[in-house]
Amino acid sequence: MEITDVRVRKTYPEGKMRAIVSVTFDDQFVVHDIKVIEGQSGFFIAMPSRKTPDGEFKDIAHPINMGTRRDMQESVLHAYEKAIEEDNQVTNEEEATVELEVDYEEE
Repeated sequence: MEITDVRVRKTYPEGKMRAIVSVTFDDQFVVHDIKVIEGQSGFFIAMPSRKTPDGEFKDIAHPINMGTRRDMQESVLHAYEKAIEEDNQVTNEEEATVELEVDYEEE
């Protein structure tokens, strides 16, 4: 099974949860609500889960071997980093536009 698409659906600039992601496999199967979490030793992914009656969280969908988990995590974190870079570029361009407008108005 091959990861054919990773979509960063929402990012959060603060807190431990930094993004919500969807991963598509073989252009045929998608898993939504994968979370990008910032831990003490870096970023990692948390699979979608539900809360059981006794208060524990159980994954709804997850890789069954470490190789697949590693591949998913690498793909998701790469997409997350790219989304953050794009957000920063847009923010920098918006700030530059505002500065130009302010400079123009002052003259």
